[in-house]
Amino acid sequence: MAHLQQSLYSAARQKVPYRGTDQGKLTWTRFPAKVRCASTESLTSLTENNAAEVELKYLVSQHGWDVRRLNRNDEDEIRRVSLVQAEAFHIPLVLFNDFFLLFFQAEVLSALLYKLKNSPSDRYACLVAEQTSEAEASSSSSVVGVVDVTAQNERSVLCHFPGVEEYLYVSGLAVSKAHRRKKMASTLLKACDVLCYLWGFKLLALRAYEDDAAARNLYSNAGYNVVATDPLWTSTWIGRKRRVLMTKRFS
Repeated sequence: MAHLQQSLYSAARQKVPYRGTDQGKLTWTRFPAKVRCASTESLTSLTENNAAEVELKYLVSQHGWDVRRLNRNDEDEIRRVSLVQAEAFHIPLVLFNDFFLLFFQAEVLSALLYKLKNSPSDRYACLVAEQTSEAEASSSSSVVGVVDVTAQNERSVLCHFPGVEEYLYVSGLAVSKAHRRKKMASTLLKACDVLCYLWGFKLLALRAYEDDAAARNLYSNAGYNVVATDPLWTSTWIGRKRRVLMTKRFS
């Protein structure tokens, strides 16, 4: 975005941060581990009894994709992530499509910056996917897939799971058009599983449109089950597409 003259973070609107966090301080959570990526060794090795504490660079490496947390200090990568999501969710228009896409990307970028600036590092994560060969050879951002993971406690979800106080909500799953149908989305969902384990959560949740068979099949194959559907009046009165709530629980 050429019009951003200041640092991306300083351009984000200041709001009240989450309780218990240091204002303006962005840190990476460091997990106790002895592995490079969680897909090459059992997750049971990720315990507090390990002597060394090293940062987990890749949560998952499979199908030719590496998934890691967004580098929040890389402004080019942040812009790249906003572009991938904007292109995936933008509805093409007949007139002035490029202009509205640019405007939509600015909104996506603003929302991403706010979450990065104000969310505790163990309550929100933006996970990005890149090709394994490019991740090792290139110093510039090669992000072609992204997904957001946020800790939530909405009653509309928790009412289906007595005794559960919080869960991780998966949203914003987007893959660059040139790299779709190559198991990247499945790899990103697997990384959400790993993050759920590392943060000590037992429940993952997401929403999909009721008539989106492709997305629902993707989530079903990843272990998610439908537990609820939007009320019928949301589509008949409001005109909004109905969604299904899908969850995945870990023992």
